[in-house]
Amino acid sequence: MFKRYRVLILLMSIVSIATIFLFYNVLKPEKKLPVYQPNMVSFKLVDSTVQHIKRFHKIKDFKLTNQNGEEITNENYRDKIYVADFFFTTCQAICPIMKENMIILQDQYKDDDSVYLLSHTVTPEIDTKEVLKEYAIEKGIIDTKWNLLTGDKKQIYNLARKSYLVAEDVEDSRFFDMIHTENFVLIDTQRRIRGFYDGTNLESIDKLIGDIKILKKELLN
Repeated sequence: MFKRYRVLILLMSIVSIATIFLFYNVLKPEKKLPVYQPNMVSFKLVDSTVQHIKRFHKIKDFKLTNQNGEEITNENYRDKIYVADFFFTTCQAICPIMKENMIILQDQYKDDDSVYLLSHTVTPEIDTKEVLKEYAIEKGIIDTKWNLLTGDKKQIYNLARKSYLVAEDVEDSRFFDMIHTENFVLIDTQRRIRGFYDGTNLESIDKLIGDIKILKKELLN
């Protein structure tokens, strides 16, 4: 009896397994990244004027200069996913590691027109466009993929503290001084923060790459 019906039993088993698999994938919710608001981030990294914000936080408009002397604004990143950070060229602590890991991202996405990189110097009085250009050449930075920005110190300070939420204030902020963190910040096409990552940690970089995949899939739906 079994031999007579084994083909039918086998086919029914395959159909049953396929049906369960399909139902699982239909019912399983798609993973989505959080949309970070200032009230979700450590207040030491957030300017007091925005700490209360719970909804609709976005990266503010900016106008700075890149390593090629070109004016870069938020319009250069319209409809793009990008990873941002803050650094300075003379930093000998975390910055070299951060830049090596950002180069990993550059290599990962060098042929991907939907993902870009953006670094801001926190010492623009030292890191002129000429200094940034020399630094970019030394590090092998692809300038069509990755902008290094300098410019007005107050604007950079406000971007770090009020937009990207990644820099500690110093005791006297009248001079717009700050202590930048190791954070890489993932920004979506709507200029919203979708993740923070330790730019000195390779496991965190792997998570960032994985989250970019999730974000790209989200944006397609």
